[in-house]
Amino acid sequence: MAYFINDDCISCGACESECPVSCISAGDSKYVIDADACIECGACANVCPVEAPKPE
Repeated sequence: MAYFINDDCISCGACESECPVSCISAGDSKYVIDADACIECGACANVCPVEAPKPE
């Protein structure tokens, strides 16, 4: 299952630069993951200081 970013996101951007397929981008109030492009590697979750990225 693809990852998603929950409302705990603090918009620090750590996940965006870590994503190997560049499927994370800044949204209106938090970062968002393109579920169709996500390869479920978990790299975003490993660097997030607030554990916002979660598997769906």
